[in-house]
Amino acid sequence: MELHIRGRSASEIAESLRELVERGDLRPGDPLPPVRSLAESLGVNRNTAVAAYRHLTQAGVLITRGRGGTRVADRSPVAQEGYAPDSVLRDIGTGNPDPALIPDPSKALAGLAGRPVLYGEPVIDPGLETWARDWMAAGLGPAGDAVRLTITSGAADAVERLLAQSLTRDDAVALEDPCFLASIHTVRLAGYRPVAVPVDDEGMTAAGLRAALEQGVRAVVCTPRAQNPTGASLSARRAGELRDVLREHPYVLVIEDDHFSALSQRPFHSIIGPEHRRWALVRSVSKFLGPDMCLAVTASDAETADRLAMRLTPGTTWVSHLLQRLTHALMTDPEVLARIEAAGAHYAERNAVFARMLGERGIEAAAGDGLNVWVGLPAGADAVSAQLMRRGWLARGGGEFQLDAGDAARRLRLTVHDLDDDDLARLADDLAAAGEAARSVPARADAAGMR
Repeated sequence: MELHIRGRSASEIAESLRELVERGDLRPGDPLPPVRSLAESLGVNRNTAVAAYRHLTQAGVLITRGRGGTRVADRSPVAQEGYAPDSVLRDIGTGNPDPALIPDPSKALAGLAGRPVLYGEPVIDPGLETWARDWMAAGLGPAGDAVRLTITSGAADAVERLLAQSLTRDDAVALEDPCFLASIHTVRLAGYRPVAVPVDDEGMTAAGLRAALEQGVRAVVCTPRAQNPTGASLSARRAGELRDVLREHPYVLVIEDDHFSALSQRPFHSIIGPEHRRWALVRSVSKFLGPDMCLAVTASDAETADRLAMRLTPGTTWVSHLLQRLTHALMTDPEVLARIEAAGAHYAERNAVFARMLGERGIEAAAGDGLNVWVGLPAGADAVSAQLMRRGWLARGGGEFQLDAGDAARRLRLTVHDLDDDDLARLADDLAAAGEAARSVPARADAAGMR
């Protein structure tokens, strides 16, 4: 289809292209003419065409992929965590903690009464700040000596605001591949350019990070423990390698999302070196105190903290002090801490049991750390998931977490920590049967075509 692009100035050309998108003549993913071709067809200077494309890229209408050209941005929604609505199947793809293992806040709530907090007062409640400073500084080494704290409405809120205070549209961000769904959503919605960094059993790879930095990324988002979806945690060796890679890029913003912190069965190893200038460590309480708590603590360098505070000013100036006090009361209660420790051990034990069952059936599985099990498949995840649905299970395919070409499309991320041994064994049997059935479908189709 011939595109009727008009205009002599950059603003006129941009407006013409926007009209084509709004009318549906240009759809998400459609390629646009190369800058040189567009300039020649309109009889304008090449810089004018460049300016038109840049304007629409910054507005999120277009997306530039280097040698891949310029295309209409895809604004389709990203998959979200949580239960699937209106399903009669057993949902094993939720990514949720077990509600039975979340501490009851009733006793702590009874002691929260106090004077109201007014405008202009400190945004961090004093009790929470004292506790959080020790919690966040541990493991940061020399960087922890100059820590500044910020409270946000959860980890995803913190990451979004951290990126926004440092980046503009089309800036490149290094993300783990496969990647946490909230990070994919944040980067896509803001119009940043994701650069995939492979993840192996020890976490983000040093070679992948080096390649991403060579592509000019301005921020790195890394999960030091319980990487979602793979369950990988950084080893001390790998963390050291990543610090070495980052040493030559001290002003690249490094965000560590330690979302599983208090539940993790693995030690914390930071990739933030003592000489790094722009960094942030984010820890949410959602996995162990419940997703509805919506509170995260961010420790960062002073400049990043000041910029993050500025990003909070126009909207949510502070997180409710009642919520902060509740978090502090729970996280300083020995009974609650013991319950959190038991919950972390439970998740690890259930996942390990299931991974062992799958291994006995010849299925690759990594229990890792976290709420989920990352399962390898003999066929595509969509085909295996369809077979599992016939057996009463609703699974989540690994392709939803994939940024670049890789093996995630032949994996499932399963949340099974609330299943007993009998249900785990039944699921393992059904998964083995589903994989075999999915693998044999193409062979049967080929045989049918030959007859």
